[in-house]
Amino acid sequence: MYKKKKILAVILARSGSKGIRDKNISLLNKKPLIYFTIREAKKSKLIDDIAVSTDSQKYIKIVQNYKIKTPYLRPKKLSGDKISSAVCILDIFKFYEKMNNTRYDYCIELMCTNPFKNFKDIDNVLKKHISSKADSVIAMTKLEDHHPRRIKKLVNGKIRDFCLKEKKESRRQDLKPKAYIRNGSIYSLTREMVLKKIRYGTKNSIPYIMPRNRVINIDEPQDLLIAKFMMTKKIRK
Repeated sequence: MYKKKKILAVILARSGSKGIRDKNISLLNKKPLIYFTIREAKKSKLIDDIAVSTDSQKYIKIVQNYKIKTPYLRPKKLSGDKISSAVCILDIFKFYEKMNNTRYDYCIELMCTNPFKNFKDIDNVLKKHISSKADSVIAMTKLEDHHPRRIKKLVNGKIRDFCLKEKKESRRQDLKPKAYIRNGSIYSLTREMVLKKIRYGTKNSIPYIMPRNRVINIDEPQDLLIAKFMMTKKIRK
């Protein structure tokens, strides 16, 4: 408990990924991908309970190897690829409140598709969230080459600006305003936001900026290859 606030960490680990089969347990440095998120969650000094939401008994056995209790099995109706993360978070959140006969003030979603976040990121997000009284705190990373002014759309086969006009021959460092993207790593929510099934997008949602060397969102096979390279070469700090 931190500042008298009860905190539940949720790790979503559905088994039916399409880009990479069994993505959440794909091996990275001889460890299943989910291991790295569990490891850092256990190091956190602020989290009260860790809850893993999976629809797979195979995943449950793997998670139990890391001394995480897994009393919850995600129901089939919440296991499809069209079900939102917010709905899945709410279901396991309510399950743990009932099981532990407690009321959680905050829920922090730790996405196992980013193995490079660390416990300091987790604790810093929670500290910022609780001190700010924001609806949510979202891990974000500054965009460089993919600035919105460089994003285009095709209209009748012609290249057009997508939403912001690009100044001709502008350099990357000249692009304004600075742009940021949700990096798929950490979402911290108040209890009220969990119950409303809203993770981000309110006017009182604030960022936690992470450096690029601790960010990769693994969705496709090439992302996993990059992560293996980063892990092997120790590019991240």
